[in-house]
Amino acid sequence: MILTVCLSPSIDVNMEVDSLGVGKANKIKRKKTYYTGNAINIAIGLAHLNANVFATGFMYEDNGTQFEHELHRAGVSYRFVWNKGRVGENYKIVDRRSMLTEISDTNSEITAEKQKELLTLISQYSESCEAVVVSGALPKGVKADYYNKILSVVPHSVPRIVDADGECLLQALKCGVKLVKPNLDELEKTLKKKLTSIEDILSGCREILSMGSEIVLVSLGKQGAIITDGISSYHCKSINVAKNSTLGAGGGMVAAATYALVRGGSLSEILRCGVAAGTAAITSPEDISFAKSKYEEILSSLSFEEL
Repeated sequence: MILTVCLSPSIDVNMEVDSLGVGKANKIKRKKTYYTGNAINIAIGLAHLNANVFATGFMYEDNGTQFEHELHRAGVSYRFVWNKGRVGENYKIVDRRSMLTEISDTNSEITAEKQKELLTLISQYSESCEAVVVSGALPKGVKADYYNKILSVVPHSVPRIVDADGECLLQALKCGVKLVKPNLDELEKTLKKKLTSIEDILSGCREILSMGSEIVLVSLGKQGAIITDGISSYHCKSINVAKNSTLGAGGGMVAAATYALVRGGSLSEILRCGVAAGTAAITSPEDISFAKSKYEEILSSLSFEEL
């Protein structure tokens, strides 16, 4: 079983209008609501690959039950730590000129008692896991060292995969991590410097490796991804596909890379699987994850080069 830990679920509401008028009544032409959060997306992606996956994390009483319905529909088992308040709702409004207006919300605060409750759950479930994946921004009331606390209750024999950046990633690395998956912006944010070439990126990866990760997988968007363990390094270019949504691309990459890792895949195979899933996800506007058939189609066409 693979355990995913979602710290910040979110409800993303995408709307299309003819023209957004401030101070006026606006009629919605099309609307789609996604019950998401990076670790939620990862769990559903793993389920699409037929992995045995269990989701946990923080959830909120006022509007969180739909997440359970979505996970149940995807075949993901779950148990959340429930909190008072609401899951934050984020709105993206696009008009006929393709101008995007965003309105972002935040989740309700998590008490110290609830934080301890989740650590207890993670400790219990991780004992029999093939891997533990931790991802997501921190909700109110939770400090960056919570990443460290989570990984501290996971047995050392269980691979830990982290999708985070900044201080959260630095705190996670203190415990030792099997694989981290920042994108380029997140890697730069964590290291507090620009990385403008492949050699710069590899140098940045080596810094992360020296801090406590065994493998670094860096997403480069349309340019694919780079993976390194400090000994071998590979680059896999993506393929050109219709970009219908960016939602779930990062989670898809982590899901497929994690599944390849627990199945004993080589470094290059982990990379190819991750790029295939991330690419497949952007072709699926109606889902927060990727279709397995599209993933397999893209995977068969991907190649890689050693750096």
